[in-house]
Amino acid sequence: MPPRDNGHEEPVIRDNRKIDPETGEARVQADGGPAVEPEAPAPADGELSAQLAERTADLQRVQAEYTNYRRRVERDRIVVREQAIAGALTELLPVLDDIGRARDHGELTGGFAKVAESLEAALTKLGLNPFGQKGDPFDPVIHEALMHSYSPDVTEPTAIEVLQPGYRMGDRVLRPARVAVAEPGDAPSASDEDEN
Repeated sequence: MPPRDNGHEEPVIRDNRKIDPETGEARVQADGGPAVEPEAPAPADGELSAQLAERTADLQRVQAEYTNYRRRVERDRIVVREQAIAGALTELLPVLDDIGRARDHGELTGGFAKVAESLEAALTKLGLNPFGQKGDPFDPVIHEALMHSYSPDVTEPTAIEVLQPGYRMGDRVLRPARVAVAEPGDAPSASDEDEN
């Protein structure tokens, strides 16, 4: 740097701003062109409205897709949970059958009775409900007929004996009740059977 009038070297400050702060005009570069690129003309109000409407529609579409995705994931999560619980409960049904047989024979006593009650309470809390009582009307959706007979004591097909209780979880039947069914009427005679 060359020395100045006072003999001291002073820094040189160059203003590289493209717009003059005093006038607000674009400064001219050394090559004669403007320092600032001219801006594109602003779109008309109609174009802005159309762009805004398009962007709004896009945003609403994306938001609806995300909401549907969240609902589908939540629904799938609930279904998977129910299937896992139903699978575990199905595996425990033979244990409940053994407990029921022990209870019927008077062998369910002492500490084992408490364990059986705790197990049954826990399974009920998970949504397992037994069904199938003697005297229920026969329903092939929830009953499995293992024996068939006729009886003048019934007015419709009826479960006269429950051989194995059924279990359901909510509306889902995990195992149908296995029953002996009686229909109204007299037992067919041997001659009727021979004709068939």
